[in-house]
Amino acid sequence: MVFGTTILGSNPSAPANNMPFVDNIKNFLFPFYKDKKIKEIFLRLNSKNENNVMLVGGCVRNYLNNEQIGDIDLATTLTPGEVIKKLANTNFKVLKTGIDHGTLTLQQDKEIFEITTLREDVSTDGRHAKVSFTNSWEKDSNRRDFTINAIYLDQNGKIFDPHNGRRDLKDKKIKFIGNPQERIEEDYLRIIRFLRFSIQYKNFEKDKDTIKIIKKNIPGILKLSKERIFSEIIKITKLYNLSELVSNDELKEIFDVIFPEFKYLNRLNTLENREIKKYIMLEHNLVLALLLIDQTENHNYFVHKYKTSNFLKEYLNFLHKYFYEAKKNRNFFLKDLKKNVFFHNKEKMISLIKFYYAVIKPNNPKKIDDLIKEITNLRVPEFPLNGEYLINKGFKSGRKIGEILKKAEKVWIENDFNLKKEDLNNLIKKYN
Repeated sequence: MVFGTTILGSNPSAPANNMPFVDNIKNFLFPFYKDKKIKEIFLRLNSKNENNVMLVGGCVRNYLNNEQIGDIDLATTLTPGEVIKKLANTNFKVLKTGIDHGTLTLQQDKEIFEITTLREDVSTDGRHAKVSFTNSWEKDSNRRDFTINAIYLDQNGKIFDPHNGRRDLKDKKIKFIGNPQERIEEDYLRIIRFLRFSIQYKNFEKDKDTIKIIKKNIPGILKLSKERIFSEIIKITKLYNLSELVSNDELKEIFDVIFPEFKYLNRLNTLENREIKKYIMLEHNLVLALLLIDQTENHNYFVHKYKTSNFLKEYLNFLHKYFYEAKKNRNFFLKDLKKNVFFHNKEKMISLIKFYYAVIKPNNPKKIDDLIKEITNLRVPEFPLNGEYLINKGFKSGRKIGEILKKAEKVWIENDFNLKKEDLNNLIKKYN
């Protein structure tokens, strides 16, 4: 079991019946809360007569739904200072990641756990909440967003469920705790989280009053930091059921208003093909590419708006540029394949192939499979010359060397990466 991360090839949002039978049995016989490190947290923080700490949130929700466990969150009646003291002289490294809000990060080896002191809201502006610590589990549950996120689990597997979240989880109902208007006004990010859980649990039978309240409050999202919104976007792109968003006009309408850059929601229909879905969902940035990329600079507007990483910016720029080159050049993935792999590397070309065929030929997943195998087995040699070689031949360092190497490399590539040293030396003399 891996905590604090997603196992490659799995999806914590996938339905329970997607989990292999053997894993289901393991989850039953060896529940995640019996993991050695989690047991140690319980042992160190709990008193003899009462629970000072319980698991809460997504890990409990996924456990009850028999889904892959991702992040581990715990809630505690202890203050951050008390937690730090009780975990002193243990193998846990305690990081004060959100200590002003009562949150600590516990790290042991590569596993990460977040623990937060029970809180109640004092005031909020829709973006930040002022909170005070409490020792009441009920008050802590009252400040959470949805009933399915307010289910607590103790060290013995006993459930504390003050808002009947377990029932709603079984019925796939996404319900706000208390008054939806108040919950949303406390934090407008809850609108996007509502969308995320609705897609994840296929809950398309919505309470009309809740939908009206959500639509009315969409402008409040402008108060949120772009970083928080982008974090939710990434979680949404990883949802196993994402393609089903297209089938619900009401949710799709809300999504269009909040994310106008996602012009191509209908491309998600390609994920109905299981083989295409397998390729795309293993690389969630491809989902962003499906939603964004066209002949305009739409993807660059998105990157600028959400201040994304340079990696994502370069990734989308590459797919944008060479997707349209591949459309124009019928040999791009055929006789020019080896040359393109040489220039762009195998990883980028495999991403491009997945994107290209998902958009252009979504009914031909076998072509993706064949091309990936061909690229994987492709042996592309390194260009045998470099600047040092030319300097040893008597050339002076400078721009001239770069120009000569570029011309020689072009001829080498055109000859299927196969020129003898003698031929290359003759080229060098010629270009000089």
